[in-house]
Amino acid sequence: MSRPTPLADIKIVDLTQVFAGPYCTYQLALLGARVIKIEPLGGEQTRFGGKLPELAAQHLGLAYCTQNADKDCVELDLKADGAVQSVLALAADADIFVQNYRPGVAARLGLGIDALRRVNPQIIYCSISAYGGEGPIGHRPAYDHVVQAMSGIMSTTGTDEMGPVKVGAPYIDYATGLNAAFAVMAALRERDRTGDPQNVDISMLDTALNLMANNLVSAATTGEDLPKLGNEAASGSPSSGCFKTQGGDSIMLAANNERQFSDLCSVLGHPEWLQDPRWVTPKVRHEHLAALRSEIEAVFLSRPASSWELLLDAKGVPASRVRTLTQLLEEGQPQARGLLTTLPVGAGATPVQLPAVGFRLNGHSLGPTQSPKSVGADNGRWLAE
Repeated sequence: MSRPTPLADIKIVDLTQVFAGPYCTYQLALLGARVIKIEPLGGEQTRFGGKLPELAAQHLGLAYCTQNADKDCVELDLKADGAVQSVLALAADADIFVQNYRPGVAARLGLGIDALRRVNPQIIYCSISAYGGEGPIGHRPAYDHVVQAMSGIMSTTGTDEMGPVKVGAPYIDYATGLNAAFAVMAALRERDRTGDPQNVDISMLDTALNLMANNLVSAATTGEDLPKLGNEAASGSPSSGCFKTQGGDSIMLAANNERQFSDLCSVLGHPEWLQDPRWVTPKVRHEHLAALRSEIEAVFLSRPASSWELLLDAKGVPASRVRTLTQLLEEGQPQARGLLTTLPVGAGATPVQLPAVGFRLNGHSLGPTQSPKSVGADNGRWLAE
């Protein structure tokens, strides 16, 4: 079957920068939408950094490339005479308009929802912000790590000894981008179903809270905070969590149910643990958690993590050696799923591996086909003389 392009007839005007907004429109571009990315003079800030200085020098830094392939690029000073009118002209026949200014800024620029609806009554207007505009902190600006602190996720990460720890990757940014793309798809469906225009409002904090929905429901219902889990499993199972192994590597284990615990005991060479009165039921295992974990770790220290991973997998016990990203990539699982597409970037055609959508349609992983472009590469195409 040919590659699906479910959004092939959709035009998007994109006024977003950095990660969350551009990742939203990147997902839509991968699904076939025509995305016109409008940047300030010189380009957005992510063009100028990253691990490959030769690309950053060309204003094509890796952080920019990650979520801006498959887009047309327009460079525009929104404070210049006629610039806002140029954006409105682009939006006049567009399906979707996406911006991630602080609440109220787009309206002050003349690009708020009312201005867009005057030129295009059916347009889907998507706003992405830190906190959504309403409420006691709705007006505040933020970045991913600030929202990690605000959302409470840091309070459950790390240990009491080390204090709160943020997640290493900007996962709230990228989850917000995915959430926004999901919302825009829902808005498209609703507009096409009813004929009504749609206003999409995405908050990074809302997204962060939904990413830990179980924690949120528990705290909101009971009024009690959750403890720091460190590397412990959310299940609280004494036979789950992170264990040191021979050579210093760690293995993450999830033996949560009775079948898995039985198979774990078999793999570790201690089937007698199943009859030990301290560990014969889940309840008593919790009561003697420290002793059980000490016994498990003592056995794990007899082999390297890579060996334990294979033995546990053969028995169907979920486990993984703690890997770096490069170690995972060397083993080839993301490539087997078609998650990465290599495209030539910049004057030297530097090969850059860029992400596809995180799902398959009819066997296609839907990666980018057009390399990230230089600042203003499509001004001549989209801006009137």
